[in-house]
Amino acid sequence: MPLSDFACKNAKPRDKPYRLADGDGLYLLVQKSGSKLWQLRYRYLEKENILSFGKYPLVSLLDAREKRDEAKRLLIAGINPSTKRKEEKIAAITEARTTFGLIAEEYVRRMEERKAAAATVTKTKWLLEDLASPLAKRPIKEITPAEILQLLQKIEKSGRRETARRLRGVIGSVFRLAIVTLRAETDPTLALQGALQPPKVNGRAAITDERKFGQLLVAIDDYDGWPTLKAALQFLALTCVRPGEVRGATRDEFDLKKFVWRIPAERMKMRAPHDVPLSKQALLVLEEVWPLSEHGGLVFPSIRSTRRPLSENAMNAALRRMGYSKDEVTAHGFRVTASTILNARNYDPDVIEAVLAHQDKNAIRRTYNRATYWEQRVMLMQEWGNLLDALKAGR
Repeated sequence: MPLSDFACKNAKPRDKPYRLADGDGLYLLVQKSGSKLWQLRYRYLEKENILSFGKYPLVSLLDAREKRDEAKRLLIAGINPSTKRKEEKIAAITEARTTFGLIAEEYVRRMEERKAAAATVTKTKWLLEDLASPLAKRPIKEITPAEILQLLQKIEKSGRRETARRLRGVIGSVFRLAIVTLRAETDPTLALQGALQPPKVNGRAAITDERKFGQLLVAIDDYDGWPTLKAALQFLALTCVRPGEVRGATRDEFDLKKFVWRIPAERMKMRAPHDVPLSKQALLVLEEVWPLSEHGGLVFPSIRSTRRPLSENAMNAALRRMGYSKDEVTAHGFRVTASTILNARNYDPDVIEAVLAHQDKNAIRRTYNRATYWEQRVMLMQEWGNLLDALKAGR
């Protein structure tokens, strides 16, 4: 006989749990504590199973019967209701973990585990945590191209075109992680290709006139500021590397007997090691600055601590104190100067590219160049050092 709501409500606890049957396997289990639980007994693949539907009266008699009928329909379709429920629970847990913000955090963790450059990780975190914050709590499957475009256009309108472009790329990377981990099906950033204005490309301010560059070198030699900062600028001009590679240079990277500076891959922009031949002029700069870093590993330490490198803006700030504006020259522009002057003097372009650590897109050529041009690079770097001396002397 089917149960009534009155019978369910007035069922009293006993010394042992007991069942009140409603029919078709559905019953109300009355516990010794007095709590009442809806359960369904059924068979699947010749094995008895029990499925719980929740407590009475939170789950009413009518609700319990609807759940029973739904389970019966699944059985008719050859589906185990218990398995179906487990799958739904897993799906619900997965859904709770699929907000954009949570997957973005996972993406950053994976970058750190891959030993990505600290600066790259910091930049990515800023893009995702600050600029992409409006997406953080949104379920990733619900985010649309229009939603992302609105975010990017807001940044673009502020004049930060390159930042908007980078943010689109990073958001796309988060979506691709979600796709390969089965938490999203599409990458909405793909629909936004060409939607943003191209970045305004501003070349690095650099002096390419030989006479004027010679005057700058004299100004650096006469600079009366912090000694390691002066030495860093001199060394930067002589080695044709990037400012960050000079600032982070450590004593153990130098083989002064073989006249070579070996920059490890993790400190290079292209994530490949780079060997720099040291000219006699570069060695003289190191000889002068070497005693200043005896109590720390950095060759060009900051003013405040031998364990901290020069700040990112220290070299440019020194150039400003010498009277050069940001539109005239930057520390990074020294590479532009070297490339321009050496190409104008008809040195081998491939050797110049190897000196500047520009990677050839062709992997075979890249390996060949690195192996072939060492002797030419040694000769070129010494000739470059001699040329800088000549420019300073006004010759």
